[in-house]
Amino acid sequence: MRRISGLQCYPSSVSETTKLQVGVFAGGEISAATGGWLTIENPFDHTIVGEAPDGNHEDVDRAVRAAREAFDRGPWPRLTPAERAVWIDRLADEIEARGAGTADLITAEIGQPISLARGMNAIRPVQHLRYYARMARELHVEQERQNVDREGSSLHLRQPLGVAALIVPWNHPQSSTTLKLGPALAAGCTVVIKPAAESPLDIFNLAAASQAIGLPPGVINIVTGGRETGRALVAHPGVDKVAFTGSTAAGRHIAAAAGQRLIPATLELGGKSAAIVLDDADLDQVMTSLRYASFGNTGQNCVSLSRILVPAHQHDGVVDRLVELARSLSMGDPKDTATEVGPLVSAVALARVSAMVDRAVAAGATVLAGDTPAPNDGYFYAPRVITGAAADSEIAQHEIFGPAITVHAYADVDEAIRVANATSYGLGGAVFGADEDAVLAVARRVRTGSIGINGYRPDLGSPFGGVKDSGLGREFGPEAIENYRESTSIFR
Repeated sequence: MRRISGLQCYPSSVSETTKLQVGVFAGGEISAATGGWLTIENPFDHTIVGEAPDGNHEDVDRAVRAAREAFDRGPWPRLTPAERAVWIDRLADEIEARGAGTADLITAEIGQPISLARGMNAIRPVQHLRYYARMARELHVEQERQNVDREGSSLHLRQPLGVAALIVPWNHPQSSTTLKLGPALAAGCTVVIKPAAESPLDIFNLAAASQAIGLPPGVINIVTGGRETGRALVAHPGVDKVAFTGSTAAGRHIAAAAGQRLIPATLELGGKSAAIVLDDADLDQVMTSLRYASFGNTGQNCVSLSRILVPAHQHDGVVDRLVELARSLSMGDPKDTATEVGPLVSAVALARVSAMVDRAVAAGATVLAGDTPAPNDGYFYAPRVITGAAADSEIAQHEIFGPAITVHAYADVDEAIRVANATSYGLGGAVFGADEDAVLAVARRVRTGSIGINGYRPDLGSPFGGVKDSGLGREFGPEAIENYRESTSIFR
């Protein structure tokens, strides 16, 4: 394992005995932090995975100053988009080479099943970066426009915004980072990344990768920590843009702080997505889809289809199928490639999910399944199917962020759409049915940022984001690059 400034850097692989200790990555170097420390516990076996700084204002300032220097005086924003694309592709190559170690470390950090970690946090980030490298090669930075009020033309410039703060969640830490990093780098921004307090170690693959390719210092900077670190980053006068994925409550604070400073913010927040099952839906297809769309990543997905809306006359039969599905999920050691449901990320998460389901039962709901035996004393919560919860109850209105779903009967399609829309969130969703025109007609009436037909499979080429309490702005697609650019008009 390499050591930089006395700190253990990102390894090529992670063993049972590896303990990582990282610092602040600023200006191309990792150095010691001045704040406290976060200790990262493996949620499966409670071993200590490593330590990361709980960054203070001084640590944040160091990272932002490095990004500011790189933007104001360095080469990055002055390269052509095609030149930046070459660097982004090289970064993707280095991250790909570290994919196995990244996946192993994420499984240790957050308990994510290894088969999912390899896909979502080793392969997918590389795809993100290569996609935005392609987009960068097609990017236009100047456009001649004919004047409307007079003869002649004016020049429209699209220029990088500056220093972007990327605040990313723990549930898919790598892919949530590259979804922001790719378009930010393509646009010409420099960045300061703050990972979640639950997963502050794996992000240092970016530090190692950027050092390996000789990326200009200060283009990518990393500061770890909790809420106070995030607040300091958003409030820093050297930050020109914030991109955040996380809870709606935190998003409100960030939006307020960004608004006070009059800087743009892209916010991808919570969700309470509905799966509407129409009369003619293929239930085998529904169950296959919900296996991941509802229970994948142990239910710790912002777009989880956690509300299942079914025709009243099919309710009991669908519930039986869902209970069978919940019990068939393999729950166990997240390092085992056969495991589908691992532990929840922490003791706090386990207590929160358990308490929420307990309150639903106290309010009259019925909990089915939930009897899959846990393999050890990790933070396990067996998959559950909840019936009899009112559509306006807490558990049907707020994120569970665990392997539990609610099932609701509807009398007709209009009621199904009304229930689907009767939440403050609007991030994802799905409609299942055999008649494509009828399915599409229902999908058009659901107020959400994205929705799937006979499944929920987001595509990188199309915008992704939420409405209502699920956020502001869009990621994915070429549109995401515009989150990191501003307009300048030169009138002639």
